[in-house]
Amino acid sequence: MIIRLVSAWLAVALTAEAHAADYRDLEPLKLETPEMNTGLGRLPGQTDHRLCTAFPEASPGMDFSFFKQKTNPDVKPYRFIDDLTFVGVPLFVAGMALKGNKTMFRVNQKEEDGGKRNTQLLTDFRTGIDDYTQWFGPAMVVGLKLGGYKGRSDWPRLLASAGMSYAIMAGLVNSIKYTAKEMRPDGSTANSWPSGHTATAFVGATLLHKEYGLTRSPWWSVAGYGVATATGVMRVLNNRHWISDIMSGAGIGIMATELGYAFCDLLFKGRGLLMGNLELDSGNPTFFSISMGLGLGGKDLAFEDMGREWNIRFRAATVVDAEAAYFFNRYVGVGGRLRVRAQSAKDFSNFAQNVAYEDRDAWRSLMPLYQEAYPDDYVAPATDTHRAQNEQTFLGKLGYGPNSAESAPVTTRYGIMKSDHITEFTGSLGVYFNLPLSDHFALGTKALMGRSMTQELDIDGHAEGNRKDISYTMSIDNRQDMKDADGTPAVRLDNLMYPNSTGETWSDDWEYLTIGARTSTSLGTGLSLTYRYRSNFSWRVFCDYDYTRKDFTARYDPFHFAQKALTSGANFLMDSALTSSEAHSGDGLGLGVREYKTRKYMNYVTLGLSFMVNL
Repeated sequence: MIIRLVSAWLAVALTAEAHAADYRDLEPLKLETPEMNTGLGRLPGQTDHRLCTAFPEASPGMDFSFFKQKTNPDVKPYRFIDDLTFVGVPLFVAGMALKGNKTMFRVNQKEEDGGKRNTQLLTDFRTGIDDYTQWFGPAMVVGLKLGGYKGRSDWPRLLASAGMSYAIMAGLVNSIKYTAKEMRPDGSTANSWPSGHTATAFVGATLLHKEYGLTRSPWWSVAGYGVATATGVMRVLNNRHWISDIMSGAGIGIMATELGYAFCDLLFKGRGLLMGNLELDSGNPTFFSISMGLGLGGKDLAFEDMGREWNIRFRAATVVDAEAAYFFNRYVGVGGRLRVRAQSAKDFSNFAQNVAYEDRDAWRSLMPLYQEAYPDDYVAPATDTHRAQNEQTFLGKLGYGPNSAESAPVTTRYGIMKSDHITEFTGSLGVYFNLPLSDHFALGTKALMGRSMTQELDIDGHAEGNRKDISYTMSIDNRQDMKDADGTPAVRLDNLMYPNSTGETWSDDWEYLTIGARTSTSLGTGLSLTYRYRSNFSWRVFCDYDYTRKDFTARYDPFHFAQKALTSGANFLMDSALTSSEAHSGDGLGLGVREYKTRKYMNYVTLGLSFMVNL
């Protein structure tokens, strides 16, 4: 038994030795760890994963190394000419060419501000948002940089580029302002052209564009230029600048920043560069754009009633667009446009005449009645001198004499413009066409249809004075031979007394004039030239034509104050006198509200510049 066990053990040992001999020359086993890459993966057809990072990715920490130079050797240095687009030049020149389109109708401030009594017609629209939005661009750049979101430049190079850009802008803006001495629309100071707020906003937008729009995501550029455009528009709506001012200011802001970066590219060369520009290989013209332009056409509006014409003339319009189109190929696509067109009035003609100056038309309508009651007070109106003398005598009895202004029925009257713009909001959809001319240039056109809504022009009136009463008795002669041709009985006023004060004062605020229009259908087309200066960024100059039919309504209430300025009896007498007074009314409305309607076929031409993101 023992001999069998020993024999089996020897057999197993010999077999194991034979197998082990086969592995004696093998090398020890090594475990290799694969290299890990923390970057984002690329999708099929996508050439740069950074196009996906519209928002900051996780950062190792905040960046406060303001004076420490950092350089990524993989980034190609910029040459002086690399980032100069010169797009600011035509913007500045366009603003300069439009400087002559200025006519003011607001001639004085309130009396307490040094203006003349009762000659005020001022806008009441005011927003202070533009004082803050002009700093949106640099605030975003600094915030992203402090948060560790890497952009084009390190801190020293960024601060040098920004400082040089703002210095160039400030030098250009202030030297032009105090040389040109253009009066502001509100008549406050003679330093309107160009707009400093707009120039500052576009410097910040271009900083954000260069640091993060060109290197990380184009949507940073859209945000920067969108807010800068809104800042310029608010300067116009605030009655602080003309459209020529904001166009030139935008041009200076873009030019100054491009020059600031170009000079720093010469100084720093490759030092301080952290990221290069995005590159997009697709030639598809799909895009999103924001635009600012000048609107021509539709610059007058006339209302006619019973042979009398009321006119309003407008300045050139400020036009702002947001537009996008998806192209199926390089030639045809579909898209839409949102357009805001604001057109301010420069002359209200007959509408503003009464509110801008002391209005005595309603009181003058009583002159024939008093002349009949007090013939000894008047000189036969054989000449203009006699007529003027009669008028002065009558107005003196009312309290409008040189020494009795405090007893006048109306002592203060002015208009406050809640909105001196007619603003149209148009949304359109349609077909877009693109014709490539080269790798960088393309022609485009479109055919659009949409709806146009109008925000009304609105002027409020304010008046103060002393409440008046008029004593009189009325006799009606109903005899057949005394009736008018239409059968109206003859009316005779007896015991007519000059207006006397009741001892009460009054104050009235009301809607003096509103002009609006119904929603209408809009048709549009246009021609454009696009310059693609980066694979995913373009500038476009365009000329658009839009057509719409507008039904306008003007609601005009010049004598609303009489309801508070007069007793009910005196109000009835004056209303009757004004209704029958051919010299001052002619429309038979007396002291009531006048409403005028007109239909106008609007033909708009818009010249502008678009900043485009190619998607």
